[in-house]
Amino acid sequence: MSDSSPARPAGTPVLDVWCELQCPDCRSALDDLRALRARYGDRLELRLRHFPLEKHKHSFAAAQAVEEALEQGQGWAYVEAVLGRVEELDRRGEAFLVEVARELGLDAEEFDTALIDGRHILIVDADQAEGKAIGVTGTPTYVIGGERLDGGKSQEGLRERVEEIADRLLGGLQG
Repeated sequence: MSDSSPARPAGTPVLDVWCELQCPDCRSALDDLRALRARYGDRLELRLRHFPLEKHKHSFAAAQAVEEALEQGQGWAYVEAVLGRVEELDRRGEAFLVEVARELGLDAEEFDTALIDGRHILIVDADQAEGKAIGVTGTPTYVIGGERLDGGKSQEGLRERVEEIADRLLGGLQG
C-alpha cells in the first residue's frame, strides 16, 4: 500500500514497511513513521507491505481491510486507527475492522463484503510471499535502499538508520 501521495519523480527512494495491524510493535513504530513522513514528505515513498503473522488470528483479515480502505481513499487513516487500538482487534476481530471503517466514514458494508469475498487476498498473499523471499520474519521490518532493518526485536535506533539511508539516497539524487 502506497501512502497515496501524488506521483513522485522517477528515482524517489522507497521505504517499504512490512507490518501487520495486530502487532503491538507496529503500533509503537507509528510515531517513527509519522516523523519520517513529516521530514521527507513526497521525497520518500512510504509503502506499507502486508506481513500477517500466524500468531495473530485477525491479521490476515486486517491486511485485506487496509486494501479496502486504500480503495476507498483512506488507507493510512485506517492503518493508524486500527493500530491505535490493537487490543480491540485482538478481542473483536472482523466486527472491529468494519466498525473502524464506519467511524472513518467509509462504506462499512463494502468492507464487510470485501472481507467475505476475499477480493484483496492476492495483494496480501503477494506481499507476504515477497517478504518471506527477502528474509522478513517479523514486524515491523523496514527495507530501504536494499537494506533490511528488523524492528521486531528492537526499534531502538531504527528511525535514525532509515534517515541516514534516506539522506544518502536523496543526496545521491540531487548531486
